[in-house]
Amino acid sequence: MAAQTQRAVLAGGCFWGMQDLIRRLPGVTATRVGYTGGDVPNATYRNHGTHAEAIEILFDPEKTDFRTVLELFFQIHDPSTENRQGNDIGLSYRSAIYYVDDEQKRIAEDTIADVDASGLWPGKVVTEVEPVGPFWEAEPEHQDYLERYPDGYTCHFPRPGWRLPARSDA
Repeated sequence: MAAQTQRAVLAGGCFWGMQDLIRRLPGVTATRVGYTGGDVPNATYRNHGTHAEAIEILFDPEKTDFRTVLELFFQIHDPSTENRQGNDIGLSYRSAIYYVDDEQKRIAEDTIADVDASGLWPGKVVTEVEPVGPFWEAEPEHQDYLERYPDGYTCHFPRPGWRLPARSDA
């Protein structure tokens, strides 16, 4: 019998690039972009208050795990810049992990400690670790954006050869 699908909610700048790269990870079964972590109910692109642009990820735990999802997350965005990714500046573009349970929180904190110890980024991680709250799905024109517009804007890139060592290996 297959395990239940698990959920992860991450924010790391513009949600278009995050979705485009994370959906390719083996074991990811679905993604959608939206707004979370803020103060406006029924958030929209034009009215999302203090919410971050985020991605909701569903994955098969028999094919991948939360740590692997986070390793890709930390590879494709700069977690050492506060409220910014590339040319996108502001609270909407902060780095955050919205955990769904205590185990995800523990894994997130452990992974952040590994990122800090690795020296792979120019500064310490500023990624917020907060409990998941309401997730407001973004408008249809934002879903799967880079599949529809392959040359569209992104500030997320895989870094060839990037591998996050565990602290004991760092």
